[in-house]
Amino acid sequence: MIPARFSPILFGFILSGLMSAMVSGIATWRVLGLDADFPAHWLGVWLASWALAFPAVLVVAPITRRIVACLVRA
Repeated sequence: MIPARFSPILFGFILSGLMSAMVSGIATWRVLGLDADFPAHWLGVWLASWALAFPAVLVVAPITRRIVACLVRA
């Protein structure tokens, strides 16, 4: 098991992977359609987008938590 201190990083890794998979899949489908080459094209686009999404989530998540904390009542 992974130590609890790595929870924020693991959360960002999983979240960015799932979100980038969905968004890149939809975008690839809209541009290319569901042809025989779709899985290969989608995988390439997904890996590139995940490489950008993961560090972005690690930077944006703490900022988002602070904004949400300001917007909700205790």
